[in-house]
Parts: sequence; structure tokens; C-alpha cells
Amino acid sequence: MSQGPRSGLAAVSSALLAMSRHLEVRDVLKTIVASARELLNAQYAALGVPDDHGGFAQFVVDGVSDKQWKAIGPLPRQHGILAAMLREARPERLADVRKDPRFEGWPSAHPEMSDFLGLPIRDGDEVIGALFLANKNCPKPDGACGFTEGDEELLSILAQHAAIALTNARLYERSRELTIAEERSRLAHELHDAVSQKLFSLRLTAQAAAALVDRDPSRAKGELQQVAALAAEAADELRAAVVELRPAGLDEDGLVATLRTQIQVLDRAHTARVTFTSHGVRALPATQEEALLRVAQEALHNALRHSGAEHVEVTLRKRGQDTVLRVTDDGGGFDPTTVRRAGRHLGLVSMRDRASGVGGTLMVESAPGKGTTIEMEAPGG
Repeated sequence: MSQGPRSGLAAVSSALLAMSRHLEVRDVLKTIVASARELLNAQYAALGVPDDHGGFAQFVVDGVSDKQWKAIGPLPRQHGILAAMLREARPERLADVRKDPRFEGWPSAHPEMSDFLGLPIRDGDEVIGALFLANKNCPKPDGACGFTEGDEELLSILAQHAAIALTNARLYERSRELTIAEERSRLAHELHDAVSQKLFSLRLTAQAAAALVDRDPSRAKGELQQVAALAAEAADELRAAVVELRPAGLDEDGLVATLRTQIQVLDRAHTARVTFTSHGVRALPATQEEALLRVAQEALHNALRHSGAEHVEVTLRKRGQDTVLRVTDDGGGFDPTTVRRAGRHLGLVSMRDRASGVGGTLMVESAPGKGTTIEMEAPGG
């Protein structure tokens, strides 16, 4: 095994745990490369994910500065040693990569490399990447490679786990894409139904006003006032849909900042006062944060479109080991005994499903004329 600064079982375990912490493909690739370079005490490391056109869909390096990387130029093509690893799916351990007959050179800004260790990353029979290291930080006898057979075995173990981590990350991103598509499809249906009804009513009311304008001006005036009210409601529906369709930004900003931003937009877009406070909530797992955000959006949708509320208050706080989201409005409320009918109308079924899907609970408290409180409790935070 390598005698680098972090050789041994503890170092391997640390590298594997680091890979398992990430779900985004790019983060997984960067962690694999950094772990491999540190574990085998190399000066440079890189990992390429091939595309279907003779190039690389993604290429991550470690040991090269941003300035150097920009000077090198475009991503490499699948040629030379890289192509051999992808095509033949076997390890390559060389004393001097530049003397190999398959070597085809590199850009002028590329760092000089000599001893080389590379191997494919495989998912079953499919080669999903090429991982390689260069310039082992150790004394090298003339004509010998600094990388040993033990290094190759260690990198092979790392590559096997890298394949699992990379496959999981791809599945996670695909799952997120499907979730986003489903959310957009749901919103498109809601937007179509809500705005279409408003516009249909607006058209009929405008026609009635036109028919009355000569023979009954006072009634025509009332109809025109109704037209204005319907137009305002349609505008509210569109504004709310735009807020929901806007990317949530959870990955970049986190739940608290995302909720605060969206609620500020809703407060400006609606006549009702919408406020938000947060107390002691830290970052949660991505699934919990997304569920809490979607429940908050659904509850806000109900309060602003259906309840006639003048004030909607959203709070996010710690309760023991859990995180609690609470959305309270002073609107018309409803009778909980008719919850089955109200559940479909107000999205309570989907909110309960989102809460239970992350091991949480949903509580609904309401009464006619007494407003509504929706509370979701999720583990963690």
C-alpha cells in the first residue's frame, strides 16, 4: 500500500465517507478526485466522464490552480491514454506517460507529468469515467514508476466505491428532475383551471356590461366594477403561479432564506400582509427542506387565494429535535368536519403526503370565521 501521509484503513474509510456525503454529481466528482490525490500522495489527479461525441461531459481536476486550468483551454478529447482506459477498461501504470506510444501531447500550458496511474470507473459493463493520477510525491529510481502495485489496488477500491457514489448522484439528480417536472405539470393544471375560470367570468361580465350600458347605466357600472375585481383576482393567480414556478434556490440559499425571499414577494404581490420569522433552525436534509417548502407554498396558496385573510403569518422554529413550520391566517376558515371535501379543495391531502413522506406530521386547525392554522413538524434541524 501507499506510504503517503494518509495511507491505511482510516484514510480509505475517510475517503469513502466523504464521497457518500454528497448527492450532486459535480460535488461527488470533486470529492473522488481530491480523495484519490490525497490518499495516494500524488501531485495531480483528474476524473473525466465521457459523453457520446468523443469528448467529456464533465472533467474535474485537483492540484491545478484555476489560473492554470483556464490557460490549458478546452476540455480534452477522448484520445491517447484516456481513450485507452475508456475503450479497453483496464488500469494503466506508467513510469513516464510521455514515452508511451499512445501519448499524443498536451496543450502548452499543461503541467508536465511523468509517472502515471489511471483506471476506468465502471458501472457493471459500462465505463462511466476515467480516474487518473500523476507525479507521485516520492523518490523514484531511474526508469521506475513512483506508483506501486499497492497504489493500483487502493485506487481500484476507491474507483469501485466512486462508481456507486456517482451512480447514486445521477439517480438523485434524475429524481429531482422528475419531481420538478411533476411540480410544474401540477402548477400548469392549477394555473389553467384558476385563470381560465376567472377569464371566462370576466368575459361574460364584460358582455353583460356592454348590453346594459345604454338602457341601464347604473347596472352597467356595477358589472364593470365586477370586471375590475375579476381582473385583479386573475392577476393575483398569475403572480402566485410565477412565485411557485421560480426555482426555489434551496441548494444555494437553504430553506430559511428561500422562504423569506418568497414571502417577501408574496407580501408585495397581495393586499394581505404576509410575514415570516425563523427561530434557531439550521440546515436540514434536502428532502425535509423541500417538503417543508412545498407545504408552506400550499398553505400560503390557500390563505391568499381562498380565505380572504388580511394577515398571514409564517414561522419556522425548533421544537426539541424537530423543525416546526406554522402558517396561520385570519381568514374565513372552514369546518374540520368537512375535511374530506375541504382536503381536496385546499390541497390538504398532498400536504399530509409530503409531511409523512419525510417522517413528519401535519396538523390542521380551523373553524368558520376563525381563520386557519397549518402546522408541519419534521425531524431534524
